[in-house]
Amino acid sequence: MLAKFHYRLFYALSGILYALKTQPNMRFHLLAAAAVTAAGFGFHISITEWLHVAFAVALVWAAELINTAVETVVDMYTRDYHPLAKVAKDVAAGAVIVAAANSLVVAGLIFLPRIFR
Repeated sequence: MLAKFHYRLFYALSGILYALKTQPNMRFHLLAAAAVTAAGFGFHISITEWLHVAFAVALVWAAELINTAVETVVDMYTRDYHPLAKVAKDVAAGAVIVAAANSLVVAGLIFLPRIFR
């Protein structure tokens, strides 16, 4: 059972590495997460604020990974234009935008008061 878990973990990490290697937006989100982590340490945010930041970062990463998976499956199915393929890709990209907007709100609520003090 533990061996199966290791395989599952390996495959999941492989998926994350694939996204980091092939998706420019995923690399941007990695840099943004590093920047907000540095800011969190620099501003000494509270544990509750760290929880909000960590959840926002995880939500963006999860949305970006799901977007990559949807786009990959759609591209595997057809390279031709199809209106439903466009809808699938657009909706998945929309999920990333919603998560990213949420992360900006979280960052604004946590860091802007400290910046303007």
